[in-house]
Amino acid sequence: MNEAKIQKLDSAIVSSSKKIKVLSALTWPAEAEDKFLEGWKKGSPQLPEIKIQAPDVTKSVSVLEEIVQQCDQQDPVEKFLADTAQSYADAGHMLLNVGTPEFTAYSTKIYGRPDAVYKLQGITAVDGAKFFLDVTDKLVGNADIQPLETDISAVDFAGWLKAEVDEFFEHDAVEVVLDPNMSSKALAGATRIRIRGSAIFSELDKDQLLYHEAYVHTATQLNGKKQINLKSLGLGAPRTTRTQEGIAVMAELITNSIDITRLRRIALRVIAVKMALDGADFIDLFKFFLDAGQSEIESVRSAQRIFRGGAVKDKVVFTKDAVYLQGLFEVHTFLRVAIRDNRPDLVRNLFAGRLTMADAVRLAPLFQNGWLLPPTYMPGWATDLRRLAATMAYSAFVANIKLDNVTLERAIDLEDEMRNLNG
Repeated sequence: MNEAKIQKLDSAIVSSSKKIKVLSALTWPAEAEDKFLEGWKKGSPQLPEIKIQAPDVTKSVSVLEEIVQQCDQQDPVEKFLADTAQSYADAGHMLLNVGTPEFTAYSTKIYGRPDAVYKLQGITAVDGAKFFLDVTDKLVGNADIQPLETDISAVDFAGWLKAEVDEFFEHDAVEVVLDPNMSSKALAGATRIRIRGSAIFSELDKDQLLYHEAYVHTATQLNGKKQINLKSLGLGAPRTTRTQEGIAVMAELITNSIDITRLRRIALRVIAVKMALDGADFIDLFKFFLDAGQSEIESVRSAQRIFRGGAVKDKVVFTKDAVYLQGLFEVHTFLRVAIRDNRPDLVRNLFAGRLTMADAVRLAPLFQNGWLLPPTYMPGWATDLRRLAATMAYSAFVANIKLDNVTLERAIDLEDEMRNLNG
């Protein structure tokens, strides 16, 4: 390992990636929502006209691509650096092509497509999304499932969240701030968690956002910034998004913080990305979300997320919303295999910075010899490997149970069969 070379390349990536900030560059003006809904309510909806002035990151892209060429990709650390630099370069190209088909090409290179087939499984994220929607369709509106009360203001929610993060991140200061110009309810970085100022929250939102945003996104980035030998682990490189969101949604599931509405919202976005890639425009997606039970303002924001590429038609799509289910499937499988193969260290590695699952495996020897540091912050569900192992083992077994021919009446039949067997 050439440590002097690695340090030089690592520092260059940290410096050159600073101007490439994808989500903030693609933010829609706040008035776009109101203008569209005004036309919708009058019966004459118009496609929003969005002008995005993405930053000129040409120089940064050039430097990052030069870094890629300098890396020896047979070395695991230099491979990580090359992949990270290329990821930021691809994101830079994406920003330089807002409003064009090239934007979509780079988006799918970074985040993937929802209809990509897992070769060993023969399924796609769209298949998973349709399954979740089919299973939950009949539960929507069931009188036995009480709707959530959404009555916590953004100010009150931010105050509660601040107290929680102060207790968890005992060695670091993490701000919680209100931001009126966000499409999502919350967005986490290493030292700041932003909350949409106009949002209203439920009690369930508390755990969901705490475990998802703070205990995964903020924790992994803070842990990465504490790395002495590889500062790039503290970057939110676009290539790590799928794994990051997979861990975060996994955290919601394993802590019982997710609910039917949230699960359906994730699934609906996957379907919507596919629809947009197939030619649906902003109004088509707005109606799709509206028909699925979302409010008008929620439907606008959901459609907006998928058209953050500077156009609202013609297959110019920001495909990031497909990664939530893709990442969940991949992380869940990864954790199952890590437990099966007696590699609990890989769970810890995932929290030591912003890594992909491949990084966690490839860099494992460097965690083992101490060149890379273990994470300072990990949520309880990930640190208690006895409970995690039990959950993963059970999950692996029940995945083999086929429900195709099973009905609720089968419970009665089974009881009778057991009585006759034991009598």
